[in-house]
Amino acid sequence: MPNLDMLLLKGPTAGVEQGLNEIRFQILAEGIPANSEGMSELRMYLWLILLNAPPLRTDVYLDLVRQGASPAHAKIQNDTFRTFQGDPLFRRRVTQNSITRVLNAVAWRLNDAHEARVNGWQSPPTLSEFGGSPDTAMMSRHSLAASIRTDASTANDAEQIGYVQGMNVLCGPFLYAARSEIEAFTGFERLITHECPGYVRGSMEGVHKGVALVDRVLQAVDEKLYTHLMNTHMEAKIYAFASVLTMCACTSPLPEVLKLWDFLFAYGPHLNILCIVAQLVLMRNDLLNSASPNQLLRSFPSLNAGAIIPLATGFTSKIPEDMYEDIVNHAK
Repeated sequence: MPNLDMLLLKGPTAGVEQGLNEIRFQILAEGIPANSEGMSELRMYLWLILLNAPPLRTDVYLDLVRQGASPAHAKIQNDTFRTFQGDPLFRRRVTQNSITRVLNAVAWRLNDAHEARVNGWQSPPTLSEFGGSPDTAMMSRHSLAASIRTDASTANDAEQIGYVQGMNVLCGPFLYAARSEIEAFTGFERLITHECPGYVRGSMEGVHKGVALVDRVLQAVDEKLYTHLMNTHMEAKIYAFASVLTMCACTSPLPEVLKLWDFLFAYGPHLNILCIVAQLVLMRNDLLNSASPNQLLRSFPSLNAGAIIPLATGFTSKIPEDMYEDIVNHAK
């Protein structure tokens, strides 16, 4: 099987879907080559491919930036300086100004698209109109052979998909991994509009569904740990909200976040729910031996993607079909 460099250089030899499956397998088996700081020549290109994010014309992004402060600008300013605040790697590479520009540009894009739908105007161009089509490949929950993708529903136009607190943390890894703001914008907007729009609606309904699923999955895969946490009043809503919303990017270190996102973009961001449960299982002994697990769950231990991913993939065969479907659809 060709390595990732060759797959990107020469393209798939047996069709697009086969090429995507080869990329997914390589990521699962060997990971994306990167240095100790998580920097990689390939990562951002692979993320955009896996998210099915077609190229964006530079002038489209620049026009959004020239609009200046979006209606969400005050919220964005309040969040920007907190983005990976204690991470020297991130601070060395990503400026607050770049975070602010990308978030305001996304806020404008979402605001304009929402107004166009509500008022019956022609919708402003979306990234899908610059080429490409939604990836509808189905992921086998047992083989992890492909990923599940469905377009975001626009049926509920009364509730706008817009800026919510925490989007800055979802945006951060894109800016860290990308070579340009335009790349970061393209990947970030694709993620929140096609993969997890339920996370960024006003009510954040997708996040609440995801948090509830953490409890359900934990009960299915580790009844003893689940019962212990319930007996100590540690429902997932108390400790897992940020991990669901940010796809675990709220837990350091950043290079491990990038590795975890490689897996999530390859096989589906919805699998973050299983990754959160995997972190709990990795803490199992400490949690079971603690009369006050809330002390341990105030902040998760350092992220270890190499330990989390095998556990999470193993859970797929242990949970009921209907629960798995709920996981797939919770962020839509």
